[in-house]
Amino acid sequence: MELIKNITNLSKSLNNPAVTIGNFDGVHQGHQALFARVREWARKLRGQSVVITFDPHPMQVLSPQNSPRFITTAPRKLELIAASGIDVAVVIPFSREFARISAHGFVKDLLVDRIGTRMIVVGYDYRFGRNREGDIALLKELGTRYGFGVDTVSAIHLGGRLVSSTAIRNLIQDGRIHEAGTLLGRPYEITGTVVQGRARGGRLLGFPTANIKIVDQVPPKPGVYAVEVELEGQIFGGAANFGYNPTFGDSEPSLEVHILDFTGDLYGSTLTVRFIERLRDEMKFTGPEPLMAQIRKDISRAREILSGKDVRMAASG
Repeated sequence: MELIKNITNLSKSLNNPAVTIGNFDGVHQGHQALFARVREWARKLRGQSVVITFDPHPMQVLSPQNSPRFITTAPRKLELIAASGIDVAVVIPFSREFARISAHGFVKDLLVDRIGTRMIVVGYDYRFGRNREGDIALLKELGTRYGFGVDTVSAIHLGGRLVSSTAIRNLIQDGRIHEAGTLLGRPYEITGTVVQGRARGGRLLGFPTANIKIVDQVPPKPGVYAVEVELEGQIFGGAANFGYNPTFGDSEPSLEVHILDFTGDLYGSTLTVRFIERLRDEMKFTGPEPLMAQIRKDISRAREILSGKDVRMAASG
C-alpha cells in the first residue's frame, strides 16, 4: 500500500480513484465493508482504491477533554488498512485550520482537484466539512457538478448489534471481549512497551509477568483474561490481569501478562496482547498463597482455552 502522509505531498491526481473517508478507529467489520466496496469500484474503474483518514483524531484537536480512548493506535490502523487490500492511504494532519474548511471546499479542493476522485464510498450517516455541515445529499449534488459518483453502504449489524467504534469501546470496557472481537472481526489487542513493574510476579508469586504501558487505547474491564501475545512476530499463549491488584491495594491500574513457557528479559520490548476470553473478575485474597493458587488455576484455564485455537506455544514449537 502506498502511504501519503500529507495531501500537499500529492503532486498529481491518482489513477481513477475510488475513495472512502473516515477516522476508521478499530478498522472493524463496518469499515471492512466500506473497503470492500471501494476495492470493487476501483476494479470497475480500472483505478486505485483509496482510504483517506486523519491524524490526530479530530476529537483530540477539537474537544480533547471528550476524546475517547482508541481501539487501534495510528500505526496499527494503517497496518490493518493495508492488510485489507487498499492501494493508497492518505493521512491528513488534522488541525483547527483544517476543521474550518467548508464542505464544498473539502470536496472541490481536496477530493476533486488534488485526488481526482471518480467515486466516493461512504457510510449511511456520513457528515463532512466545517461543523459537519455536509451530508450525503450535498455530496451527491457536488458529485453531479464535478463528475464523481457517490455510493453509500448501509449499517452493518452482527448478532443484532450495530457495528460501530463506540459499541466496540463499550463492549471492551464492559468486559464483553468476545463480542467486541466479533464486531472487530479479530480479537481486541493492546500494543505497548514492557516497563518496570512492581517486581511481585516472579519474585513474590513465582509467575513472572510483563508490565505493559497502555497509552491512549481502550482499557478492558478489570479482570483476568486468556490472551495471545505477539513478540517480534512470534505468537505465544498467556494469561493477563488488568486492574488494581486488590490483594496489594494498588492505586493505579496495570496490565500484567504472564507468557506461557517463556523465559527471557522483556524490558523495553514491544508486545501486542490479544484478548481471547475473560476468565474472571479481580479478587482480593488474604495473602500471596491463596493468590498463587488462583493464578495456577487461571493459567490452567488459559491453556485449555488457547489449546483450541491456532496458538503456537513456545514450548511446543
